[in-house]
Amino acid sequence: MSDPKRERRVTRRAALVTAGTAATAVWLEGKSMSATKTQKMPAVFLPHGGGPWNVMEQPMGEPESLARLTRYLEGLPALPATKPRALLVISAHWEEDVPTLMTASRPPMLYDYFGFPQHTYEIQWPAPGAPDVAGRVAELLGGAGMKVANTPDRGFDHGTFVPMMVAYPKAEIPTFQVSLVKGLDPKQHLALGRALAPLREEGVYIIGSGMSFHNMRAFRDGGGGRLSETFDRWLAETIAAPAKERDERLTKWASAPGARDAHPREEHLLPLMVVAGAAGNDVGSVPYRDTLMSARILAAHFG
Repeated sequence: MSDPKRERRVTRRAALVTAGTAATAVWLEGKSMSATKTQKMPAVFLPHGGGPWNVMEQPMGEPESLARLTRYLEGLPALPATKPRALLVISAHWEEDVPTLMTASRPPMLYDYFGFPQHTYEIQWPAPGAPDVAGRVAELLGGAGMKVANTPDRGFDHGTFVPMMVAYPKAEIPTFQVSLVKGLDPKQHLALGRALAPLREEGVYIIGSGMSFHNMRAFRDGGGGRLSETFDRWLAETIAAPAKERDERLTKWASAPGARDAHPREEHLLPLMVVAGAAGNDVGSVPYRDTLMSARILAAHFG
């Protein structure tokens, strides 16, 4: 006997999750990426929401807010003037001792959350990896004097697959991640972004995935509205400031009004530092600004 509720859930999941396979890209065979210039790609910092919200019947957050977040994420592919050769994602959910590169040609899934319905551990977003681009990243970071590591086993964590399966449901663009660095030093992450900046002229769409407000206690008790407003204003002003001022302010973010109320621990803010570093002299904009789980959140675009 069929279970109507289960059938509805499966139908919903099928509509939201792209299954199947995608061919691994062979990128710039026999050539160095550094020799190939394309139209400059944007660099974006986005909010990835709470857990696997996009495949849940009762997700964390207000339905109207999540609908607006969905529409924002669905618009991300329209930002580049040409189709990206690769997506490089810096997720709040990966920290290592040194910048570490995902090098799998077919990255697995990493369900790095707990206590969610069983079907959220069956999600597939089968984008191919981009090991050739990872090699270019190692070259750039090494040239900037940074130690680099790589891993062929790391999978897409939910800071990547949740927003990207909304933005790129076909999972056809080669995608890989670069880790944050333990210690979460904003200067170090701005420098990491500056080293990655040439990729924007080589067809790589750089995406920082985090949250501009990330206080779990406030999310749970509904206090995010009061705690988020001051820092949200400061952050929006900072993103729109000239590059030198922006980077100086981000370096000292912890002294900003409401900073530690917004980020008791700053791992969800650090992807913005990498994106700002990759932005160079591009002045940022805040095209998405909303309330989610009572808290003010935003996205930042450069280029």
